[in-house]
Amino acid sequence: MSARAAATLLVLAGLARPAAAQRLDVPRTLPPAEGRVALVRGLDWLVANQNEDGSWATGALDGILELGFSVETFYSWQVAANGLACMALLHSPETPARLRALERGIEWLGATRVPQRGSDWDIDFVWAGLYGFIAATEVARDPRFAQGEWPAKLAKLGQHYLTILEENQAPAGGWGYYDDPTYSRRPKWATSFSTATVIPALREGETLGWVSDKRLRARAVEYVKKCALPNGAYSYDLAPTPWLGGDSINQVQGSLSRIQVCNWALFSVGEPKITPDRLREGLEQFFEHHRFLDVAYMDPVPHEAYYFNSGYFYLFGHYYAAKVIELLPEAEREGWHARLRPHLVKVMRKEGWSSDFLTSAYMQVAGTAYSVLALDAGLPPEPEPVEQIKR
Repeated sequence: MSARAAATLLVLAGLARPAAAQRLDVPRTLPPAEGRVALVRGLDWLVANQNEDGSWATGALDGILELGFSVETFYSWQVAANGLACMALLHSPETPARLRALERGIEWLGATRVPQRGSDWDIDFVWAGLYGFIAATEVARDPRFAQGEWPAKLAKLGQHYLTILEENQAPAGGWGYYDDPTYSRRPKWATSFSTATVIPALREGETLGWVSDKRLRARAVEYVKKCALPNGAYSYDLAPTPWLGGDSINQVQGSLSRIQVCNWALFSVGEPKITPDRLREGLEQFFEHHRFLDVAYMDPVPHEAYYFNSGYFYLFGHYYAAKVIELLPEAEREGWHARLRPHLVKVMRKEGWSSDFLTSAYMQVAGTAYSVLALDAGLPPEPEPVEQIKR
């Protein structure tokens, strides 16, 4: 972030400092029935708030706390949020309204222009490349989109966003969203968590024939593996000597969400060091130290909270925790999901949307999508109506 943007956030932070998400009356566990009620609220909000052109949110600044970013960056965040919204609808129980919203969202993702770099230091358009590509691969796996014109459309959609990834993979192998001086066409900085998000999708892209260079994924895997630390955490980025002293962001308490996405990504592609026991250990760390995510929730100043947590780690981390749970044996999944649901439901607004950092439109869409995806991952299929069973 530029010095000007950081200064603006610090000056304005006092204008929007909501209470932390931690509440004493939050139950320790939540059953599937209550999780389904929250899931439907979130899905209803997504369907009701889709734009006429099939998109969600807006590609423009709509809050004073984000002054300093370029117009292109807001468009990039909108595109990334739209990818997440499509993923949320894709994995949810189907209704005619949800399916139509999903189809319109996919059409928009394929028709809208590819985002560009926002400025010399700001490469947040990589988020559009990550979640645009992930959404394309997940839709392509769905049997509903395996016939007619859809396969060709999805292949084009995947290439649409793969270009961003191919052209912006840092020399060390990862993807980030800022660059450091001296600025270069190919960014030099990357993070473990943004890189991990796309690793399984790259493997799927290889299977689909969309990704011809397997080194793209191999370099990303090596980057995330090198970020793994002896304490079970993953460093924020790859550094020769990660900072581990005091309340470092690389302590477990500052790495709670990174642990989930990195463990999920590496386990999903067969990394032998990430065992089921390691997945369980990471989940236990997540719940043991969850209060540090609660304290950072909705703090408008990035990395201001203990262990340099940011508000936007919250829903991101809960989504990938849900995905980690789904990698464990089926018999133990519900116990973990029951512990996860209260932390999702307690931050959902009565209208059905969720956010953990700002209330900008794109953050509402992305946050709601993360929440819906996390809730849906742990719910059994809805029973068919009695009259339908009789038929």
